[in-house]
Amino acid sequence: MSMLRLSLFASLLLTAPLLAQEVPPPVGASIVEPQARLELLFTRSAPIEGGLTEGPAAAPDGSIYFSDIPLEGFDGMILRFDPRTRQTSVFARNSFQSNGLFFDAEGKLIACEGAAGGGRGIARWDTRTGERTVLVDRYKGKRFNSPNDVCLDAQGRIYFTDPRYVGSEPREIDVQAVYRIDTDGHVEELTRAVSKPNGIALSPDEKTLYVVEHDNGTDRIGADDAKPTPGKMRVVAFPFTADGKIDGAARTLVDFGQEPSADGITVDAQGNVYLTCRSPRRPGVMVVTPTGREIAFIATGPANQHRDDSAAAPTGLPSNVEFGVGDDAHTLYITVDTSLYRIRVLARGPDREFGARGAN
Repeated sequence: MSMLRLSLFASLLLTAPLLAQEVPPPVGASIVEPQARLELLFTRSAPIEGGLTEGPAAAPDGSIYFSDIPLEGFDGMILRFDPRTRQTSVFARNSFQSNGLFFDAEGKLIACEGAAGGGRGIARWDTRTGERTVLVDRYKGKRFNSPNDVCLDAQGRIYFTDPRYVGSEPREIDVQAVYRIDTDGHVEELTRAVSKPNGIALSPDEKTLYVVEHDNGTDRIGADDAKPTPGKMRVVAFPFTADGKIDGAARTLVDFGQEPSADGITVDAQGNVYLTCRSPRRPGVMVVTPTGREIAFIATGPANQHRDDSAAAPTGLPSNVEFGVGDDAHTLYITVDTSLYRIRVLARGPDREFGARGAN
């Protein structure tokens, strides 16, 4: 066993008593029981710096794949957590800076590959062979900014967001938009009405497309001497058609005002929306109805942390969230800082069908 894999396994022995003492209990009895608590599954121990974990995705066999994204200059990884053995292993030692992940109906892993030395496109991985295939990395001949998050519809069409938060590469596309990849490989721009799109998800009936708008005001986090001026921080809902198109104006689902917006997003079988909120004032997973009414909150870090430069960096900031599948469909997997957590909930994730070739 390699030292890297050994260190990953060792991280599973960690507990989080300090976290348990500082993090408020969950609220929202219709979604999660008050005594439910976050369970630490993995914390990064590989010799890479900065960044965060991201993009949990449930495979047909129930395992959870997720991204470990470092600072520019280090290779990111795709990791695999096995709920049956509680072991985490390395699936890909070079993820091409993968961010959001999603499994298609055939059991292939779809990955958003970002900037900062990454693929800047959408790739598909065969998790049995380790083979990676680039699906798209350009729109009308120009490289994407930094694909961030992804979801699929029942027809197998791929939807992804293309903002720019990191990376020293020059931008070739001057807008930050949402795109669709058809099953024949054709790429279509869906909307640029969201100034800086991040998380993306479809409602269970596929009549609503949810997009997180997280406009931090800069193309490269930490690169500007002047403090950037953030734009809109909200989550919007678009009416959606069966042929994969937006059919109407955006409706604001949640407006975060001056607070940092959400990042990742998922939905449960009833259509409730789960948002990973990165505000140091209130970090955690917010659950809202399709009308935007908050019905639950699962804190992932201490409340009311400072954000000024003189204070310690905030901790417990979640990046993304996803339900397990099968017997694990009542489990939420949440990437937080450089860790992976899970929590049992009363709600159930949407039913997903994987084809005959979907078994890993």
